[in-house]
Amino acid sequence: MGLTEREGFAVRGRTALVTGASSGIGAATATELNARGCRVLLVGRDEHRLAEVAERTGGEPVHADLTDPAGLDRVAGAAGAADLLVHSAGLGWAGELTAMPAERIAQLTAVNLTAPMLLTRAVLPELRRRRGHVVFVASVAVVGVAGEEVYSATKAGLRAFAASLRYQDGIGVTTVFPGAVRTPFFDGRHYERRVPRMVSAQEVARALVRAVERGAAEVFVPKWLIVPARLQGAMPKTFHRLARRFR
Repeated sequence: MGLTEREGFAVRGRTALVTGASSGIGAATATELNARGCRVLLVGRDEHRLAEVAERTGGEPVHADLTDPAGLDRVAGAAGAADLLVHSAGLGWAGELTAMPAERIAQLTAVNLTAPMLLTRAVLPELRRRRGHVVFVASVAVVGVAGEEVYSATKAGLRAFAASLRYQDGIGVTTVFPGAVRTPFFDGRHYERRVPRMVSAQEVARALVRAVERGAAEVFVPKWLIVPARLQGAMPKTFHRLARRFR
């Protein structure tokens, strides 16, 4: 469920560059794209895991740190051959805000928000020429989640960047808003919220590719999360009262 912005974008026979491809949603998306006949370029910092995903998908690994200028340049060079750019790399942090180290705040901002903006800027001319498509993996945390203030802020910034990018001619833009996903983000952390239920990375990947193929501007996973997202925008006080009840 989501907004529709333009005609669909067929992934078969295309080349996609996926960041954060060594695990989680990125790895699942690369696998899904490969299954649909798309060549994949796999970007990640974990060289060993990246090699495993490359072996599974037949993709080409691009080992790089997107927060390092040299790594960003290397990825931008590889993305010149891509029709589809999927920004899936991301970091999370949960806990008391006053206990969050300043360097961790800077790291989340760099990976979740600054790197996607810089990479998009670098490859935008070529993407426009190829009439390509860009995907941003945000989060339902854009509504604001207790104990995840910085993470929520970076994902909300990503949503605003994507919305502004839609004014660019010649490209399509899709933003994906997953709820809680079974990924390394929750390693060693017990998920205590009653709702939403956790979903698999594969479920998010399938929804992401379907959204691209039909030209959807935004998609929530699971779909019903669009309701609290709209409620938060229209009636923030009511939303926060309900959110407190279901924590």
